[in-house]
Amino acid sequence: MSPDAAATIIPHLPWIIGGALALGAAGVVGWVHTTRLRIKHGYPLEGAWGQALKPSSDHEAKQRVTLLTQENAELRAELGAVKDRLANVERIVTDGGYQLGSEIDKLRERALEHRTDKGTA
Repeated sequence: MSPDAAATIIPHLPWIIGGALALGAAGVVGWVHTTRLRIKHGYPLEGAWGQALKPSSDHEAKQRVTLLTQENAELRAELGAVKDRLANVERIVTDGGYQLGSEIDKLRERALEHRTDKGTA
């Protein structure tokens, strides 16, 4: 390395070292935050190679999976019922009788609008 190159780098050396330390600190803070969020939301912690640090084979985890499976089945059944009801509503609205009924109602409203009160009771 030439003396000129060293002379241009040395004044900036504190900024380079500070930037490297800040980048390392940001990485550590991000890792700690990610781990905290995993613990908070109940995700299993993993080691360096993806293996679980705490095996979740305890009774509480099994109950949780069972409850979530039951809730999932109930929600799927409810969604199926809503789809059936929506299909019925669509069939009613697109039915010719419904359209005919709405046209009759429009004619009645128009006839009532043109009617005038004679003032005799």
